[in-house]
Amino acid sequence: MGLLTAGIVKNNPTFVLVLGMCPTLATTTSALNGMGMGLATLAVLVLSNMLIAAFAPLIPDKVRIPSYIVLIATLVTVVQLFMQAYTPALYESLGIFIPLIVVNCIILGRAEAFANKHGVFESLLDGLGVGLGFTISLTVLGLIREILGNLSVFGVKFSGGDGILVFVLAPGAFLVLGCLMALFNKLSEKK
Repeated sequence: MGLLTAGIVKNNPTFVLVLGMCPTLATTTSALNGMGMGLATLAVLVLSNMLIAAFAPLIPDKVRIPSYIVLIATLVTVVQLFMQAYTPALYESLGIFIPLIVVNCIILGRAEAFANKHGVFESLLDGLGVGLGFTISLTVLGLIREILGNLSVFGVKFSGGDGILVFVLAPGAFLVLGCLMALFNKLSEKK
């Protein structure tokens, strides 16, 4: 399986590796929020993987992790400022979870497990695959919660009624995530 598809299926951060649960559960009240958080994380993941792969041979082993965190924090700040300037509504909606990308275990995990041991191009593909896997997971989770909780799709109401409140609250996130994890793992198991 290629690096790109492995991040989406075999190493899916949400449904297989169960990483990044805080933003997964907190930001997926709508498909747009889930997609926005996923894309912000994808941008940081791709760029940090590439930069860490390029600079890893130059970074002394004793300061490897702090160096990665400084690099990741810089990239998160750039993404945060970009979102604040060009997507202010999404920026406001995601709130504190944007700067928390710095400590997202997916980002540092891929830096440590993959990017510092591979070349720039392979690290780009790995970051893109895992980032797409995370983005797709968050978008699907948000979409299901939005449909059931608000009776809308990407903010467009398709019914005049009220949705099921539990799906826009924290327990709904756990319910939908658990069902999606079970379904994903059942569909992706090898026969």
